[in-house]
Amino acid sequence: MDLHDHLLTRRELLKQERDRWVPHWRKVQEFISPRRGSFLVNDRNRTPRFTNIIDNTGTMASRNLAAGMMAGVTSPARKWFKLGFNDDSFNEFGPIKTWLSQVENVLYEIFRQSNFYNAMHMLYGELGDFGNGGKLILPDFDNVIHCYQLPVGSHMIDINDKGSVDTVYRDIPMTVKQIVGKFGKKNLPRTVLQDWDKSNYNNEYTVYHAIEPSNEIQQDLGVARRFAFASIYWIEGDLREQRNPLRVSGFNEFSGMFPRWDLLAGDTYGSGPGSVALGDVKQLQTEQKQKGQAIAKHVNPPLQAPGGMEGTPVSSLPGGVTYHKGVSPGGEKVEAIYQVKPQLRDMQIDIAEVQQRIKRAYYEDLFLMLANSDRREITAREIEEKHEEKLLMLGPVLERLNTELLDPVIERVFNIANRAGIIPPPPERISRQAMKVEYISIMAQAQKAVGVTSIEQTLGFVGNLAGVNPDVLDKVDMDQAVDEYAGMVGVPPTIIRSDDEVADIRAEREARQQAADAMAAAAEGAKTAELLSKTDTGPGNALGDILAGGMQ
Repeated sequence: MDLHDHLLTRRELLKQERDRWVPHWRKVQEFISPRRGSFLVNDRNRTPRFTNIIDNTGTMASRNLAAGMMAGVTSPARKWFKLGFNDDSFNEFGPIKTWLSQVENVLYEIFRQSNFYNAMHMLYGELGDFGNGGKLILPDFDNVIHCYQLPVGSHMIDINDKGSVDTVYRDIPMTVKQIVGKFGKKNLPRTVLQDWDKSNYNNEYTVYHAIEPSNEIQQDLGVARRFAFASIYWIEGDLREQRNPLRVSGFNEFSGMFPRWDLLAGDTYGSGPGSVALGDVKQLQTEQKQKGQAIAKHVNPPLQAPGGMEGTPVSSLPGGVTYHKGVSPGGEKVEAIYQVKPQLRDMQIDIAEVQQRIKRAYYEDLFLMLANSDRREITAREIEEKHEEKLLMLGPVLERLNTELLDPVIERVFNIANRAGIIPPPPERISRQAMKVEYISIMAQAQKAVGVTSIEQTLGFVGNLAGVNPDVLDKVDMDQAVDEYAGMVGVPPTIIRSDDEVADIRAEREARQQAADAMAAAAEGAKTAELLSKTDTGPGNALGDILAGGMQ
């Protein structure tokens, strides 16, 4: 089996696994978010299909989740991560704290200048609706990085023995102009070259892209063998024609991030709030349609009229007159076939219950609060107090986001920036020390609020006991309590002094105090000597008597 056969076989197997989920994803798309997902190559720039949506409760809940996740996890308006080392003693060293702060500023600036935050917002939307999100982070000459959003349905993934995504195959619709601009003309198949020569620049082809561990490909990869992950592009049909890909290269680390909202052990794809809410969303559309029909029949009921009036114009306008030949009063008239008296109150109550279930599935009240957090002051404590139950339910989701999205993002961007030479050189002291990332977003702080409360309660209890027995204060390491509290609430590291700085300040203060005590003692001694010298006790004075007595 050569590279051509490996790629086609691998793609087909991954496609079969993904296609089992596509019918369900399409339902979520049709009833909740018609603008999300891409299940056909020609879905690009399609007209959105909102024909199945009468009540937009699900659509708005989906938007609020995406906005809330953006504000609560990776807000552009506030810091959401900080760097450190696994050995906390290094984090207290002044030069290391300075270097870590400089690196953080570099990464935040890269995120700000690139399309990172736009891509994250789109990813959160698909993650909430379909339970799966995907994007690639590739080096960029202008902005250091560029993020490529991978809509659900446009790619296929695979997992390793640890359940982590390490393989992605994606379909990219590209015009002839785009293909030549990205890959040049060297390895283009004959059909694409012919279109280029004929100036058919807008003709579209499907370009396939595979990223997978290079050690899982037995075939010749050339220079890509040196990388941990191989990256291979080819055009639909071109491998059969000349068995030569458009480009073969590689990455030092996996360039994709594919978080899953909720996951069963062993599954490749996840599920999310959209899957939970789908049944209620479909029921809501049916009930709203039935309510509308009932109101319409009540306001404008179906009519019946005698056969002799066939062809006679009937006016239903206010004040309109319809003429007919009546034999007797009430004998021939236009009237409703039946009177519709819909129980609107009962219908509205049930509809409201369904709407609330949809909002709960999307955690709307929590995410609305987070979405507004960038426009008003809101604390992690406020979120924790009002939405403790929802935070507990979201705990596994946030942990999975850390491992499947945020950790890979920080690692990938740091490595790209480091290879580009824009990360400042580290202090020699941290050679071969393992770094760690701590998340300090409003959601992360809300998760830690329980720990903050325990610190406050413990110190308050100790403070009360100290009023009775001050020795109890010796039991608490106040310096460490400050460090722990500051870390939990996300205080900037520049505000809290390192242990070395604190030790120097205290040593200097103690030295000043000792000098002051010595000066005070000397002054007191001189004053005493002067007083004794002036005291007359006979031949000499009191001081003389003391000295004389001492020399006997």
